[in-house]
Amino acid sequence: MLVLALALLPVHAAATASAIAGGEPREQVQNHTPQPQQDGLQQPGQPAPQAAKKQIAIVIDDFGNDMLGTQEMMDLPIPFTAAVMPFLPTTKRDAEWAHRTGREVILHLPMEPMKGKKSWLGPKAITADLSDEEIRKRVMEALDDVPHVIGINNHMGSKITANERIMRIVLGICKERGLFFLDSRTTPKTVIPKISAELGVKTAGNDLFFDDQYTRSHISKQTRLLAKLIEKNDATIAIGHVGPPGRHTSAALKEAAPQLSQTADFVFVSKLVR
Repeated sequence: MLVLALALLPVHAAATASAIAGGEPREQVQNHTPQPQQDGLQQPGQPAPQAAKKQIAIVIDDFGNDMLGTQEMMDLPIPFTAAVMPFLPTTKRDAEWAHRTGREVILHLPMEPMKGKKSWLGPKAITADLSDEEIRKRVMEALDDVPHVIGINNHMGSKITANERIMRIVLGICKERGLFFLDSRTTPKTVIPKISAELGVKTAGNDLFFDDQYTRSHISKQTRLLAKLIEKNDATIAIGHVGPPGRHTSAALKEAAPQLSQTADFVFVSKLVR
């Protein structure tokens, strides 16, 4: 039979036989489908796969009071998150300035520490002796006082961030307003991870302070420590300040940025909250 014969014919003969049988000969198409690649092996002519870059978020605290280093920080050639204190002479100016230069803005909320004077905190700080109603009122007013806010972090606050009653109120407001909370980690007794998990609020935690001591030598040492943290971790958050250490910190960051950017991408802290 013709059908059986076709199976035995060469390709060109099969096409001819098809025409004889009353059909049009089919155009022969060269098969260019690549062979399946073996997983994990580099194919000839392909560039070697690059490892994903690490991420680093820099947060600069204490904007809002025309502090030393403000101009130098704003001139840095890297993205950072500006933490702005409320109710101070340049609160709105600094928040607008940061926003205009492409930075993100968070509220640097003054909170009572375990040690130190309440007078260090500035106006309308969150202290442990306040009622629930007053805490809520102060947090809402502070958020409304700082333009372009997308999150909160604590200014000082070792006493407050260990207080479940107060942090439940603060994090509840974050949930209501779609904000994240950055724990500056001024105490190992922080309750923020526990309560944020209960409430479903996105948070992150600080990994390093650049300038807990104000000397240039210490700040430079901290930038070297930051490089080591980046080697170990996929994402790292580091906090610096305007004020007494501001010019030293900005200079150290400017100097370290080119080397750090070889292994890590500078991102906003909002990219690292979970």
